[in-house]
Formats: sequence, structure tokens, C-alpha cells
Amino acid sequence: MTSTLTKPAPHPPAKAATPRRRTRVLALPEARWATASLALFLIALPLDLLGAPAWTWGPLFAATYITGGWEPGWEGLKALRDKSLDVDLLMVVAALGAAAIGQVLDGALLIVIFATSGALEAIATARTADSVRGLLDLAPSTATRLLGDGTEESVATEDLVVGDTVVIRPGERIGADGRVLEGASEVDQATITGEPLPVAKEAGDEVFAGTLNGTGALRVEVERDASDSVIARIVKMVEEASETKAPTQLFIEKVEQRYSIGMVVATLAVFLVPLAFGAELTASLLRAMTFMIVASPCAVVLATMPPLLSAIANAGRHGVLVKSAVVMERLGQVDAVAVDKTGTLTEGTPRVTDIRPLDGSGLDEDGLLTLAAAAEHPSEHPLARAVVDAAQARGLVLPTARDFDSAPGIGVTATVGGDTVAVGAPARLLNGHQGTGTSPAAVLAGGLEEGGRTAVLVTVNGTPVGVLGIADRLRPDAAATVTALTRLIGNTPVLVTGDNPRAAARLAAEVGISDVRAGLLPQDKVAAVREQEKAGRKVLVVGDGVNDAPALAAAHTGVAMGRAGSDLALETADAVIVRDELATVPTVVALSRRARALVVQNLVIASVFITGLVVWDLVGNLPLPLGVLGHEGSTVIVGLNGLRLLRESAWQRAGTEATM
Repeated sequence: MTSTLTKPAPHPPAKAATPRRRTRVLALPEARWATASLALFLIALPLDLLGAPAWTWGPLFAATYITGGWEPGWEGLKALRDKSLDVDLLMVVAALGAAAIGQVLDGALLIVIFATSGALEAIATARTADSVRGLLDLAPSTATRLLGDGTEESVATEDLVVGDTVVIRPGERIGADGRVLEGASEVDQATITGEPLPVAKEAGDEVFAGTLNGTGALRVEVERDASDSVIARIVKMVEEASETKAPTQLFIEKVEQRYSIGMVVATLAVFLVPLAFGAELTASLLRAMTFMIVASPCAVVLATMPPLLSAIANAGRHGVLVKSAVVMERLGQVDAVAVDKTGTLTEGTPRVTDIRPLDGSGLDEDGLLTLAAAAEHPSEHPLARAVVDAAQARGLVLPTARDFDSAPGIGVTATVGGDTVAVGAPARLLNGHQGTGTSPAAVLAGGLEEGGRTAVLVTVNGTPVGVLGIADRLRPDAAATVTALTRLIGNTPVLVTGDNPRAAARLAAEVGISDVRAGLLPQDKVAAVREQEKAGRKVLVVGDGVNDAPALAAAHTGVAMGRAGSDLALETADAVIVRDELATVPTVVALSRRARALVVQNLVIASVFITGLVVWDLVGNLPLPLGVLGHEGSTVIVGLNGLRLLRESAWQRAGTEATM
């Protein structure tokens, strides 16, 4: 009877789930209303400033108020019904109050600012939800289950139970976490561990749902339910870690609630108290409206946003996408860094680093590489591509290989120029040779592996002729970045990686990292981050893959490498290094610190103006035009002060500060 591991499948192989659809921006009602409000405001603004008749810009400003203010106003009224005073409702009232005393432009601008911020928050929430749901697409929707009588059936992966046996054919994604019962293959599990190279799997080895099988066939016993798979746990951890940021939001809401109540009480008091002592109605109303204008938080809002938004724009010009002003502020608070290895400190692509012909082989480096590349040329394995790329980089002409064969976990064989050339794992190709452990090939391979390389043995007609060393290449700016981060935050970064300990230790030594956590699964990376957070640290995590997403979400701030980063990592991270220039990480941290310093300056300026104007209005007799002038003047001052970070020199100074 033909083994189920080799016979053709009686049904199509398991297919991955349909790719997710990303939520379109204008599909969100908050975004549509904010866009309409902004467009109307931009049309009305020049008409007003150029002195056009009120009938031309008045209706446009009115439409701005309606489109941008009706939703927060309605939500505020519902909150008021539940005995909660929402600050958005207060802003709508302040805008209407400004319009009531002729400051239509100020009120419209306030409406636009709050509508836009609400839309950005809704977009960020929707995109993160899309990415978390899309992570589940890594696992196939169906799997091939082996029945007791040796036949097969196609079942939904969520219907698999512990103890089931599934057949994984070449090129299929694994549908469940389990253990190999039979077969040998190489599995690309970069989505889980971040390792750049496929891992050899044979009987007794663990495999994970969502990872990609190579050229061999496997029979796997399911060990976890779909809801408890590593992929499912990644989704859960991302969601839970994102929710841990909620206490900050709760604190802000408490401050908003108290401020809102205070503003309402104060405004009513300014209006009603003079009336109680016989003051004229018009004078009392004018004083109250002046109070509402001068006590308006416009200057406070602008005290915070221009520095942060300017820093965001400046960082964006230099290839760093910071997703919000909150993130820009948080970047300057970090005092610990955890950084991934593959695709972050390294380029994520294996390359030939060593070419070592054996004495007596009669080959030089080019000759050894030519044989290896010719044999590997038909293979799609990442190591094979590295060998072929190295040969092409040297301009070597590759002879045609015949009778190509690939054995998972062992290597490839082919006939090159009449000789049988084998390229593969030294331990497998040397197995059975006399003096295997002490042969020159074994000693050479062992030395390369001790140095963190992947050793590849080349034999001709069964005789070893040389060894190649392959490794993931370090980014040119990795060591300088680690040094800059160490100087900036006062602590050496921690290396957290799913790669093997020897490779991790070698790379850490090259960049100056002493704390190395290797062989980590996603939950282990989260644990490493939380360990530092328990010690009172605010951790910045820098990563690129799906396996980094939970740690990016759990961290105080997460930064993803953009070019090689997974969709989930890019969506989960708070900031993205678009051009993959690692050196921009310490620079943007330094820029954030400068922005936070300007925020403090602006808050002092705004507070002095608002306090002075409020006291003048309450104690003396502040004319409304002077109140508006003082209010708008403070707004302009803090706005211009914050815009200083738009200049190129601001980025250069931040870079200098990071490297000093």
C-alpha cells in the first residue's frame, strides 16, 4: 500500500484563508464628517479673510459647525443624560459661544481640530483591528486529517482536536500546533520565531500553525486546539497588551471631566453672580462670554500639538512614521530598549560569509563556490539562493547541473561536469565517514558554527572539498545605533530574538549588547518586556516580524522596521522606520525629548496668558476685543514656538544629541 505521505492527495491542498480587506478611511463616519468639515472651513476661510460679504462665508462656516460638531455634540448630550459631562460637548458650546459674540472663525477652527482628532483616533483603531484579524489568515482554512483506516479527509482547521493526525504536503501551511510523527522537511517558521532560515523538522519535533512547510511531507499529531495555538495566542496578546494602555486614557478622561465641570460652573457663576447683585443682563452676559473665550483651552491645545506635530512632520521627512502626537510624546519617555535580531539589527537575508576550500581538494574559493552554486541553482531554499547570489556577485559562470535532487534537512545533489556534487548539512553528509568528528571538514564546519555561521559542506563524488559559511548580515548602522541608544537612555539595549543562542551571542558581541535573550517565542518576548516594566522601566521595543507584534503592543512604545516588517508589526507598532535606517531610532527619541521640552514651555506661556486674562476679566473689566486679542495672541505665540521643530536643523540637532 502506498504511504499517505507520498501518494497524491484526493482533493485540493489546504488553502490559506482569503486575505483580509483593510478598512477604507472614508468608510468610517468620523472620517467622512471630519473631511467635510475641514473642506468647508478651507473654502470659507479665504472669503472671510479677504473681506467678502458675510452671506458668502457665513453659510459655509455654519455648515462647518454642523458637519464637524453634530456628532461630538450628540455624544456629549447622551453622556450628559448619563450624568457625565464630556469635554467635546464643552468644546462645541465654546465654539457656539464664540460664534454668538462674533468670533465665528475661532469657533469653526476649534470644531475642525476636534473633529479631525476624533477621525484619526477612529482610523487608528480600525487599522489595528484589521491587522489583528488578518493575523489569523496565516493559518490555512482547511487541513488534511488522516483517519483510522488510512484514508484522508479535508476538514476546517478549527474542527481539529487534540490527538488528530494531519498530513502536511510540500508547500502547504501547517494548520495546527503539533508534533511530527513521521517524515522530514524544513519549515519556514519566521512568522513565529523570526528565524531567517527554515528549520529542519523530523519525528519528535514541534511545529506551529501558520508556518510554511518546505519540500518534504510530514505527518503531524495535533497537540493544541485552534483557539490555543501560538498564532491565536499572539492575537490575544496583541489585544490584551493594547488594552493595557487604557489607564492613561482613563486618567485623561478624569481630568477632562473635572475641567468640563469647572468651566461650566465658572461660566455660570460669572454670568449669574453679578445678576444677583443687580448687574445689567447685557453686561453680565458679555462678561460671561468674554470669560468663556479667554478661558477657552485653544492655547493649551496648541501649546501641546504644534511641537509634537512638527516633530512628527520632521521625522516623516527623514523616513520615520510616528502615528500620533501621543506616540511622539511617549518616545521621549523611554528609559529601556529591547531590540529584535533578524530583520532589525540584521538585514534579514542570509549571505555567504566564508568560502573555505579543504587542503588537497585542488579548488580555490571561486572553484568551490562555482561547484556549490551550480548544484544549488535549481533549489528555492534560502541557503541555496545565498550561494547562487554569492557566485553571481563574483561574476562566476555556472555549469549546467543535471539529475538534481533535494533531501529535506540534508541538502541537494546534482551532476556537475560528470561529477556528483552534494551541498548540505555537514553532520548529515559526513555521517558514516571515518573520523567524522575529527575530519578537517568537520573541524572547519564546527569552527564556523561556533562563530554563529550556518556551515554548508560541499562534496564531490562523496569526498569533502570545502565548507561555506552563511549568516545574516549585520546592518551597517547597527553598532552605532546601539551605542547611541545606550548613551541616550543610560542603559544598554537588550537583545530579544527567536534565533539560536550562538548566532544571537555572536551578533550581540559585534554591536555591544551584553544582555541576550535567545530562542524566544512571542510570549517570551512579551515576558521579557514586562519584566523590565515591573522594574519601573518604560520600554521601547524595536522589531519587524509577526513574532514581534505582541512585544510591540506590550511595550511603552513599539517601533517597527518598515521595509521588511510584517503587516501586523507595522500596524501594531506606534512608529515605523519606513526606509529601514536603524540609526533614525535614537534620533527620533532625541527629537521627541526636544518636543516635550517645548510642550512644557508652551504650557507655561499659555497658562500665564489664560490666568492673566481670566483674572483681569473677573477682577477688573476686560474689554472683549482685548480679551480676544490676548487669547489669539497667546495662541499664535505658542503655535510659532512649536513650529520651530519643523526646521531641518531640529533633526540635525537631535541626531547630534543622540550621538554625543
